[in-house]
Amino acid sequence: MMDLNQFKQLFEGFATTKIGVVGDIMLDTYWWGGVDRISPEAPVPIVSLQRKETRVGGAANVALNLRALGAPTTLFAVVGKDTEGSDLNALLKAEGINTQYIYSSASRVTTNKVRIMGRNQQMMRLDHEDTHDINPEESKALLDNFYAYVEKEQPALIILEDYNKGVLTPAIIESIITYCNQKGIPTAVDPKQKNFLAYKNCTIFKPNLKEVKEGLKIEVPSIDLANMQQVHQALYAAMHHTISFITLSEHGVYFAQENKQQLIPTHIRNIADVSGAGDTVIAVASLVYAYSKDMTLAAEIANIAGGLVCELVGTAPINKTLLAKEVEKLLVTSHS
Repeated sequence: MMDLNQFKQLFEGFATTKIGVVGDIMLDTYWWGGVDRISPEAPVPIVSLQRKETRVGGAANVALNLRALGAPTTLFAVVGKDTEGSDLNALLKAEGINTQYIYSSASRVTTNKVRIMGRNQQMMRLDHEDTHDINPEESKALLDNFYAYVEKEQPALIILEDYNKGVLTPAIIESIITYCNQKGIPTAVDPKQKNFLAYKNCTIFKPNLKEVKEGLKIEVPSIDLANMQQVHQALYAAMHHTISFITLSEHGVYFAQENKQQLIPTHIRNIADVSGAGDTVIAVASLVYAYSKDMTLAAEIANIAGGLVCELVGTAPINKTLLAKEVEKLLVTSHS
């Protein structure tokens, strides 16, 4: 819990808390149309296209959430020298995200997920992407950009956002975490299966429960403090990280740090869509922690934020005003 002054300071403090996000960025394209007949050529619906929409996805959605809260945000990624890469850059710039360190490579395509929507549902998804690891030239460019940014901007925290698309290779991960640890900059990680155990010595490790079970090859019979503590100990034995922060979908979130741990239940909401909730949770937890160094507070607020974005359809960034209202209602002590 916090008092009204701390609450106001926190939400105002976001505007000066610089965050860098490294990872796989992508374009989410939506083609909306009507469906009223089946094709004579094959047993498939004909979608008559009515409108197109593009949004940012992957690590770019994490950056979007940070910007929505007012934080100065810089992205580090590799995209293709293609129309999709230009579109993605333009969308990010329009949101006030610093794109100067995004590297455009002639040997990759920009990840684009095209969703064809009819009758208010997804009829089909087309993925255009390269998922192999970035090459030595791309890796060098990414790291040079990253080091230059850290020297110049002295960020409060770095987020590593992995979508298994090849930007976060084991070598890149190790270089960034080692460098940040030397500089005293905390790192927060949203992992995927492939490099799950590569994020050794990071500050905040934020998998969801399914990723933990798969990554450590363990069963978690039920979600309670004793079981979650064992999960944290198993993670710590493999990773030597500082804080475990595990999202538990409808069961809320769990975090463990040194000698404290907490299981924070979810606040009851009308769930419309869970897509993008993980991006919001890592963004909010990282930003609150970067400003306050208080993981209890970071976990509480991120838990509220994750619930709020699940009330919206599709990936949508957190609304700062709405979040502030909810946090004030649920976490701020009314008595002075």
